[in-house]
Amino acid sequence: MKDVILRKARESAEVKEQFFRAEADRIEALARAMAAAFERGGRLYVMGNGGGASDAQHVAVEFAHPIVEKRRPLPAVALTSDSALLTAISNDRDFAKVFADQLRLLARPGDMALALSTSGQSPNLVHGLDVARELSVLTIAFTGKDGGRLATLADHGFVVPSFSIHRIQETHVALYHIVWDLVHVALGEDDVL
Repeated sequence: MKDVILRKARESAEVKEQFFRAEADRIEALARAMAAAFERGGRLYVMGNGGGASDAQHVAVEFAHPIVEKRRPLPAVALTSDSALLTAISNDRDFAKVFADQLRLLARPGDMALALSTSGQSPNLVHGLDVARELSVLTIAFTGKDGGRLATLADHGFVVPSFSIHRIQETHVALYHIVWDLVHVALGEDDVL
């Protein structure tokens, strides 16, 4: 088992290192774009399915309630959190509309929408980013495999080139932690981490 553990840890580290080495400049551009949007009063809406739904909540709480005392809270909402609303939209309309309908109601030009998906193909996320684009919302996608449809819809699309859902998700977690940190640095806060 020890060999298996070390192999998996090594694979995870290698996927992350390759991804961040290839995407560092684009990640900086995203962090600066998000910082500018927050400075102008923009809000971040985050969405995903399954593990991505949990990650959406994790991203939102990182921004809205930073664990680091010296970091200011920034407005972020996970569109996955209201089970009554999600099930109402799914039941009365279509599960593919759960994020699009919320964005139509809440989002304004200058806001941001982040979709998290290991495949990049989820219809509800695709519809969500379509609506975000219609509303002049900055679109962001963290995907895996070949990026799927989401990668082509996003102003800032990041594809973890792996077919392992676990390696993709592990890289997404590192990515949103780094983006969160860099947004605050771009806003002029100390690089305390």
